Amino acid sequence: MTQDFRQQNPSAEWLAHRYDPTHDAIQFHVIDRALRRSTPFLTDDCLAPKHPPLVIKRSDLAVSPSPIHFIFHSAYCCSTLLASAFDLPGSAMSLKEPVLLNDLVGWRQRGAAPDAVSHVLDSGLSVLARPFQTGEATIVKPSNVVNGLATAMMSLRPQAKAILLYAPLQAYLTSIARKGMTGRLWVRELLSRQLVDGLVELGFTPRDYLLHTDLQAAAVGWLAQHRLFAIMADRWPDRVRTLDSEQLIADPLASLDAASAFLGIAPPADGFTPVIETVFQRNAKDGSPFKPGQREGDRQQGQQLHKEEIERVAQWAKLVAHNAGLPDQLPMPLLAN
Repeated sequence: MTQDFRQQNPSAEWLAHRYDPTHDAIQFHVIDRALRRSTPFLTDDCLAPKHPPLVIKRSDLAVSPSPIHFIFHSAYCCSTLLASAFDLPGSAMSLKEPVLLNDLVGWRQRGAAPDAVSHVLDSGLSVLARPFQTGEATIVKPSNVVNGLATAMMSLRPQAKAILLYAPLQAYLTSIARKGMTGRLWVRELLSRQLVDGLVELGFTPRDYLLHTDLQAAAVGWLAQHRLFAIMADRWPDRVRTLDSEQLIADPLASLDAASAFLGIAPPADGFTPVIETVFQRNAKDGSPFKPGQREGDRQQGQQLHKEEIERVAQWAKLVAHNAGLPDQLPMPLLAN
């Protein structure tokens, strides 16, 4: 079975799932296309592997790089919907939050040497981008925890393009507030990782972070990602496009048409309308159908419950952004404003 991985085009059914830095090995599980399409994330909880992994030392892998693109995101911005829309047999396949990349983030934050991380990341991108069909591009939507490696991934793959998807700040804060303690703990964990990655350059001192409310911590994390996306768009204006999740939901057809043209991916023969009628009408996390107006209704309810806190934090964040020299609007929009 190991011989399969020494060929130029090993079967894509073997998903590169985890990285073991102790043995410099990659763990693979058989995950077919149907399961990858139906599951919201490529995590152990969602995949529930039934068999032990196939473990291959990285030095035994000989995989030629295939076309790859990225969807980097701020979280709570419909990124899973966008990635799911690009599961297009013959044109593209999507990978939603592969854990292998999270493993590299953890390894890096535990003190791994930058050169070592770069070499393994290069190998990881190659084994992730093995297409099911010849000619398919792979679109990887990493977890937003992986954003600290975004510039490294773009540098390692100079032919890759990226869509930077984000929710407007107030919509993001509303999503966090609606999730109660779970959301508030999550943003603090995210912020702690962003600080380790050196992504937070907004003029705060270490003591300041202890004094921030939960939603202020959420806003700081959002601003750090906003700053990163602005830097990426300025650095790679021909390879990066930014997209507001409100635009994506308001006009999914224009968004998908523009994204496929930018990424160089052939749209379905009958266009993206059938994709929208299936993918965009269901909750990306659990597959349940959305009723007309449900998304907007849920958001308005959350805004009303936490209106004062959200508005005050949004105003505070605007001042922080101004003082840090961050742009109000990200450059290189996918859609014309």
